Amino acid sequence: MLIDLKTRIGTPEVDELLVYALIEEPEELAGISAEYAGQSPLQLKGWEDEGLLLGLIGYEETEDGSLVIRHIAVLPENRGKGYARGMILELLTVHQPRYVLAETEDEVAADFYRALGFMVYSLGENAAGIEMFRCVYEVEEFEDEE
Repeated sequence: MLIDLKTRIGTPEVDELLVYALIEEPEELAGISAEYAGQSPLQLKGWEDEGLLLGLIGYEETEDGSLVIRHIAVLPENRGKGYARGMILELLTVHQPRYVLAETEDEVAADFYRALGFMVYSLGENAAGIEMFRCVYEVEEFEDEE
């Protein structure tokens, strides 16, 4: 079950996970933390097990009913155990979005999203020459059975 991390922003455990999520730009930690702590529509949730914060996911819900994943990270020693997948699945259950969107410059992350059923599109290279990917998951609508 995801827990709200807004009151824990700035703690060492949350900062550590956010730095993992920032990949190549850990110097942006203060600005990102301030965004999540502020009055913005951004949400920051975490996955905790036996009092240990194992992962976090930062996202926003858009006006069109979509979710945009801004950051996702799991402690290195807990990667590959399904925590990131579990966080995304819980968001799908709780928010029931039309689409889930994420952008990444990490090919491993793009492969992770692809394995979850996201369509992954290359956005080309950014100004630093790094290939960017847009990951889109279209949630299937099921008609009520009568």
